[in-house]
Amino acid sequence: MRTVLARLGRGARRLSRSWTALVTLVLVVALVVVAYRAGTRTAPVDDTVGNVPRVGPADGQQVDAYRSAASAELAGLSAGAPVWALVGLADYQRPDALPALFDGYPVNRVVARVPLPGVQTQLVTLVVDRLAVDVPAGMNRVASEKERAAADATSAAKSAATADLATVYTSAADLQRREAAAYRQLCACVYAAVVRATPDRLRALAQRPGIRVVDAAPEVTRLDRAAFAPLLPEQSGTVGPPSDNSAGPSTTPSPTAAG
Repeated sequence: MRTVLARLGRGARRLSRSWTALVTLVLVVALVVVAYRAGTRTAPVDDTVGNVPRVGPADGQQVDAYRSAASAELAGLSAGAPVWALVGLADYQRPDALPALFDGYPVNRVVARVPLPGVQTQLVTLVVDRLAVDVPAGMNRVASEKERAAADATSAAKSAATADLATVYTSAADLQRREAAAYRQLCACVYAAVVRATPDRLRALAQRPGIRVVDAAPEVTRLDRAAFAPLLPEQSGTVGPPSDNSAGPSTTPSPTAAG
């Protein structure tokens, strides 16, 4: 009996060692498979991240070179489906001039700034559907925002820790008030628009008086994933930000009386 038990014990130990080895082997194989899959699996990629087309001239580019390149690209587009395009104007325009200027073309956005000489005023993009209604409404909204900003800057100036800081806040409040007044009067401030049309229609638009450049952007598929940087009407040499010679509150007359 003791002999039988001894044999059973040895068998159990061998079976135990076999199961241990088998379990260990399974675990090793599983780890190898997991590691292999982790090394070869393709992670999900958001192909919109960092893929934002920029439409418009580059800083430092010659204006004539930009316009020539835009014209050449537009001329080379084959007739087909509508594409987005950035349209630069020859002059700053009032809202009431836009419907005639873009008659027959769907405009999705306009870009505006108050053209105060020697001052870098804010570039404002307005999303529009009906030019005659949405641009004035957008300008009034911007005016309200700037009036609130001017009030905040004035309050900050009163509690500023130093005279220099108070001067900075006072100057900012002055500029915000001047911009607000211009937008409230529906100034001649719009200088570009984003439209969508077929290449043939865009070529026709480029020939209209008041249109300075039509920069077609067939690479743009989503407006919310594109950056538009229009050419300023006053830029004629090298592309760059507006000049800023202001060192404090300016006495330059507001441009809102422009035609």
